[in-house]
Amino acid sequence: MKSDRLLSILLLLQTRGRVPAHELADRLEVSVRTIYRDIEALSASGVPVYAERGRHGGIELLAGFRTDVTGLTADESRALFILAAQGAHAALGLDAALGSALRKVMAALPAPYRPAAEVTSRRILVDATRWKGGPQPAVDLETLQDAVFADRRLRLRYRHSGDQEARTYTVDPYGLVSKAGVWYLVADRRAKPQLFRVDRVQSATVLEEAVKRRTGVELADVWEVLSRQVEERPGGLDVTVRVRRDRLDMFLRLNASQLAELPDDDGESEWVTARLSYGFVREVRQLLAFSDRVEVLSPPEVRAELAAAAASVTELYQRVGQDGW
Repeated sequence: MKSDRLLSILLLLQTRGRVPAHELADRLEVSVRTIYRDIEALSASGVPVYAERGRHGGIELLAGFRTDVTGLTADESRALFILAAQGAHAALGLDAALGSALRKVMAALPAPYRPAAEVTSRRILVDATRWKGGPQPAVDLETLQDAVFADRRLRLRYRHSGDQEARTYTVDPYGLVSKAGVWYLVADRRAKPQLFRVDRVQSATVLEEAVKRRTGVELADVWEVLSRQVEERPGGLDVTVRVRRDRLDMFLRLNASQLAELPDDDGESEWVTARLSYGFVREVRQLLAFSDRVEVLSPPEVRAELAAAAASVTELYQRVGQDGW
């Protein structure tokens, strides 16, 4: 409807400042000629809007003009009160800000819409975390946020899955993404996109150097590429193990990111069965750290991999003893 389009133009100009006519046309899916007609209609209704032609021209509101109109429909007001991914707000330290913002939106809503918005907030909840996803370690997003918003490079100490030692990387961040309750840093490393799980970042330092992103590339573009790479990988490797109870807490803490589901624990048995998921067979070598406190039940190729790795370690120690290193 034309009235909705006029209101959209008004709110875009109020938020963005000067906007080229062709950009407004693209956003609202109309012709540039229609945009200019809409501008004339807004001006005729008393809105101080004007257009400047030329290379750096565009459409703009008179400096200082503001409107308190929200322009929200009943469905739009309901949508704002469906709190998706509440954990994301908490991790970013924005829980209080979210509550304050929603109270302001409620106050600005037309009176007939307020009851529906309030009921929606109490009747609809979106929980983005997976069922039985395993305990998620706490993550510190503060330094990563600082780099993202200040457009600075980051130096990371990062431990890849299956590695015992962390590695150091200098990266150019595009932003942060919360996927099914797990936070990721999306960044370029040597001008190539790479994904970093935030719970594997051991330390992060914001550098003085300005970020060096690829021209015209945005966070959503990089995330789409990386998501496709992850989805096109071969299927994961499911591993079933049993763990001695005296090491269960440590096992769950160190393998939280690999847990396919929470163990079925009766609280009494000496051994507890758990199921893990790995990307590659070699990643299971981290289980050697638990020695005889963890036993792999399946699949056979994982048992063979661990046996070969253990034999290599034994041979190395024998050589060290013989050579007197």
